[in-house]
Amino acid sequence: MGKVTGFLEFERLEEGYEAVDSRVKSYKEFVIGLSAEQSQQQSARCMDCGTPFCNSGCPVNNIIPDFNDLVYRGDWKLAIDVLHSTNNFPEFTGRVCPAPCEAACTLNVNDDPVGIKSIEHAIIDRAWAEGWVQPRPPKARSGKTVAVVGSGPAGLAAAQQLARAGHAVTVFEKNSRIGGLLRYGIPDFKMEKTHIDRRIEQMQAEGVSFRTGVLVGAFPADSKVTNDAQQVISADELKAQFDAVLLCGGSENSRDLPVPGRELDGVHFAMEFLPQQNKVVAGDKVKGQIMATGKHVVVIGGGDTGSDCVGTSNRHGAASVTQFELMPMPPEEENRPMTWPYWPYKLRTSSSHEEGCERTFAIATKAFLPGTGKNKGKVAGLKTVHVEWQGGKMVEVPGTEKDWKADLVLLAMGFVSPVAPVLEAFGVDKDGRGNARAGTDDRGGYQTNVPKVFAAGDMRRGQSLVVWAIREGRQAAREVDRFLMGATTLPR
Repeated sequence: MGKVTGFLEFERLEEGYEAVDSRVKSYKEFVIGLSAEQSQQQSARCMDCGTPFCNSGCPVNNIIPDFNDLVYRGDWKLAIDVLHSTNNFPEFTGRVCPAPCEAACTLNVNDDPVGIKSIEHAIIDRAWAEGWVQPRPPKARSGKTVAVVGSGPAGLAAAQQLARAGHAVTVFEKNSRIGGLLRYGIPDFKMEKTHIDRRIEQMQAEGVSFRTGVLVGAFPADSKVTNDAQQVISADELKAQFDAVLLCGGSENSRDLPVPGRELDGVHFAMEFLPQQNKVVAGDKVKGQIMATGKHVVVIGGGDTGSDCVGTSNRHGAASVTQFELMPMPPEEENRPMTWPYWPYKLRTSSSHEEGCERTFAIATKAFLPGTGKNKGKVAGLKTVHVEWQGGKMVEVPGTEKDWKADLVLLAMGFVSPVAPVLEAFGVDKDGRGNARAGTDDRGGYQTNVPKVFAAGDMRRGQSLVVWAIREGRQAAREVDRFLMGATTLPR
């Protein structure tokens, strides 16, 4: 490494944030990235590890020590080449990935880990600014055609890899804009959508075609899944028109909370609430948009989606925001000897929480309470009870029932499966969780039971991280290429 003693000389540097008062007035990104000098100093902390656990901690196996060393030495152009060799979209992961690589950093055994995510963020932002990110069209065309269903991170990564292998790739998206849950599930204040738009331009120059507003299969009329489709295409049509089909739809079926009062107006899934705001930011008109303005908002679910609901509610101007989590409050510091190099169990406070939110742990919702008079039929509150775990079972704590005021309740308890009609339309076998059944072995990996139909990302593994979706898209592209050509040179 360039600075052998860097980890002894320098402390971890965190990216900064704009002040809360200013950032909640817009939907712009507010993270202040590291400067070139700060990035080089942070890169100097990377140790000369015998075994760099960060590589295996990263789902796409980024070659982290190498690009850290290159940033330290000032060779930013080669650093982006190294980063792009494993990750098609580091501007996505550099913004929204929880950074399992940092949890696996050897320094994290007894010190603060290297700020790998902030370095990745700095590399890709500089690469775009310098004009180093250019289309890479194939030298020859294979004559083979591939349909990719779903334009989230898995679909985009697969499409780019397959196009660079020389195949004619068409991406189908049911909504009016490309990006899947990147576009509609992640608020703009965490990742502005211009990052998706310029990747689309790059991929179009590489030969990828995009068809928006096209629904593959059919959806129930009462589906809560975001859907702007103007055209429906059948599974049989796709199989007839293309040499291979890769299913990369997101895990969009939200986990529900079937307690008394669930039918009340004002109780919504997070994925009804968040996509609407993203559409408004993009310039779309949304009739009857769900707004938190002036309301007492309760978010049920303590994960990233719940945090996004908190941040969006604060930007709407909510009167108050409260977040419920069923599990007990985690410790503020992890037990490093017990967890390293794996993802630790500890309390995580997001930037949205810092903008204003009351967090309550070990609490279960027993009922949604209706309003009276002119508010009849609308939610007016919740009845809760604290819970604890005894013998592996959740039990209510006597005497802890409480009523909470709530004008808007957002259910952010995760997702249970991909949109079933797509899998059913193709006749794809499902596993016990409702995901497409497809393995990941080196030969025949990502193939479903249906000839020439593959599945990857949330469609195959269930709800997961953007970085896992990119990994699966890349690996599935390799197997599709092998299926079409008999061999492949695409990297895993």
